[in-house]
Amino acid sequence: MAEPFTVRIGVRGYETDTQGHLNQSVYLQYAEHARWSLLQHGGIRQADLLEKGVGPVTLETTVRYRRELRAGDEVDVSCVFVWQEGKVFRVEQSITRTDGTLAAEVTAVGGLLDLKERKLVADPREYFRALASDPRAFGL
Repeated sequence: MAEPFTVRIGVRGYETDTQGHLNQSVYLQYAEHARWSLLQHGGIRQADLLEKGVGPVTLETTVRYRRELRAGDEVDVSCVFVWQEGKVFRVEQSITRTDGTLAAEVTAVGGLLDLKERKLVADPREYFRALASDPRAFGL
């Protein structure tokens, strides 16, 4: 497994709910931002995926909320791919305040969709290896 990739995000006031907590849907946006940032870090652009006729899909997401986040907090959002045999992979993420407090854990099951066939590709690792300038960023 690769070392987790991390991106820092500042919690903005308009992302909070009426109690002043980060809105639950924004946790998913932060996780998605970190995943796309990791792809770019490893040398895979969205255009590269489209050129190959594939696109990433999320099949399942679990969020475990640990501590609240408020406007002005800064968080580090980690991201690591966990490969398994077959068509799907897991992405494990942590959202952690800069003081080290774990705010949330996000686990997603994903795959690569063949955009013509509308089916998951048999081995997504092949595509990641072929497209990445640094496959190690994805644990390959």
